[in-house]
Amino acid sequence: MDYHKEIVLILDFGSQYTQLIARKVRELGVYCEIYPFNLTFDKIIAMNPKGIILSGGPKSVTDLDAPICDKGIFSLNIPILGICYGLQLITTIYKGKVDKSSKREYGKAHIVLDDSDMLLEGIKDGDIIWMSHQDKVLTMPRGFKTLAHSDNSPHAAIRSIDTKIYGVQFHPEVHHTPKGKRILKNFLYKICKVKGLFSPKSFVMLATDHIRNSVGDGKVICALSGGVDSSVVATLIHKAIGDNLRCVFVNNGVLRKDEEREVVEIFKDRLHLNLKYIDAEELFLSALKGVKDPERKRKIIGKLFIKIFEEEAKKLGDVQYLAQGTLYPDIIESISSKGPSATIKSHHNVGGLPKRMKLKLLEPLKELFKDEVRIVGKELGLPDYIVQRQPFPGPGLAIRIIGDVSRERLKILKEADSIVRDEVERNSAFSHIWQSFAILIPVKTVGVMGDERTYANVIALRIVESEDAMTADWSRVPYEVLDIMARRIINEVPGVNRVVYDISSKPPSTIEWE
Repeated sequence: MDYHKEIVLILDFGSQYTQLIARKVRELGVYCEIYPFNLTFDKIIAMNPKGIILSGGPKSVTDLDAPICDKGIFSLNIPILGICYGLQLITTIYKGKVDKSSKREYGKAHIVLDDSDMLLEGIKDGDIIWMSHQDKVLTMPRGFKTLAHSDNSPHAAIRSIDTKIYGVQFHPEVHHTPKGKRILKNFLYKICKVKGLFSPKSFVMLATDHIRNSVGDGKVICALSGGVDSSVVATLIHKAIGDNLRCVFVNNGVLRKDEEREVVEIFKDRLHLNLKYIDAEELFLSALKGVKDPERKRKIIGKLFIKIFEEEAKKLGDVQYLAQGTLYPDIIESISSKGPSATIKSHHNVGGLPKRMKLKLLEPLKELFKDEVRIVGKELGLPDYIVQRQPFPGPGLAIRIIGDVSRERLKILKEADSIVRDEVERNSAFSHIWQSFAILIPVKTVGVMGDERTYANVIALRIVESEDAMTADWSRVPYEVLDIMARRIINEVPGVNRVVYDISSKPPSTIEWE
């Protein structure tokens, strides 16, 4: 069945947790989409949602410029759940009173039930909830009743007596509210009456049908990097149209050790994709020779890649579509300027190609989050070391070699980086690590090896934990593991006599060094 038929809308008022709401809803088997709070009434009606969730947000409903959604949604007889700011907005619309609290409530609190209701089934007095608010409901909105309270929130959960409009002051979407997922499940299944049609399997079936119907007998070209997104895109499209997909894998010379062999082995030899491998190592390394500025490195690599890709597309001649690994966060970020959230980054993928090459875009993953893409990859049969692969920058090792990218320095970094990958990937306790890699510093230091003085290179280790790379913290890797990494790098990689560990977080530092 088409999971789009039971969509839940999330209207975003600028909360840092909005994407978490969507993830939790989808984990519960229900398809949802995020839109700015000011989505028009006509568009909401056209989507025929099973329910609407109003997110939290940084504003106060008492502000003159407080964001407000179209009030018409409250007359649609659609279940509505307001979270934090969403609760306060509902209160204001229904003539209740919200004002600054004398004590700001942030962090852990305990819920106390005042009335039984489907929304709070499975919740008990004293259960932990997560608060993050400065305003609170002082006077209840007309026609509503209190379902629960906390020490500092007399109306921590409310509902309309006659309709299916609910509000909670706390955040059920964060993991700090242990039973928050249960509350969302109650809202979706008991109140919105959804069936739960969304799953990786249903996505694959619907996406392959959509690709077949859209492309027909047309040809699709895909730039395959071996990363998670492009790998899943290529495998999904191949499942739909077979050899009408043409994949191009460019070895730019700054890939990780044995990466070119691994990608060809997986996608051409094992999955039998129509893959063309282009060895452009000489071209890229010649262009990078003597270049130390990281921005110049990025531009050189980007322009050369586009040039090679354009040439291949022209050779194929009959290609009508360009496949890209656009994900749902890219879409959210691209429309954020229309809503309350700040635009965080520009949508890049294969920058500039669609317009210049006049190809139609095919973006089959644009409804998914990164974690969902990984699950779809497993559903498609991709191996774990592809599906669980860490993010890797487009300019590759060129921006992990600080300074000149020579063959000698590239060889040193490839070997050192391979050891880091080996030690992290072999230990299941490190599956939470976002990125782990080596950096070659343009500094040499004195050392002693075999009773002889050495003057050799320094390798820095960067291992971080993150949810989305917008912020990151250095990983507290056990000393024993760092010791093994350092000993192996110094003993197995000629030209290295010192290893250091980067213990800076983002912000103020970035994950990559360049």
